[in-house]
Amino acid sequence: MNSIPKSPNWFDISMDAWALAAESNMVIAMRIGRLAQGGPAAAQEAGRMVSEKVAAHIALGCDLMTGKLGNSPEAIVSASIAHYSKSVVANRKRLSGKLATSMPENGGERE
Repeated sequence: MNSIPKSPNWFDISMDAWALAAESNMVIAMRIGRLAQGGPAAAQEAGRMVSEKVAAHIALGCDLMTGKLGNSPEAIVSASIAHYSKSVVANRKRLSGKLATSMPENGGERE
């Protein structure tokens, strides 16, 4: 059965934006933790953070200029949120695994 994709409405878009903001804040907190640990891993994370942001912005700009995001304001905003959500979700999953394995066994408490 063929279904017509539902066009985005501003309420759904705002809920997606809220979810992206919440997940982004989790990633920011995890990245701050990674950076606070210092060392080569922190330097690598800082470089990765900048390069990912530049690449994501360039890709979104290209998609916008070629019309891949849609032709209505709702479609463009919705596609933009979806574009950034992919990176944020991937970063949360990646950082969750690294931080969980790098925590000291005593939970960082002083003895």
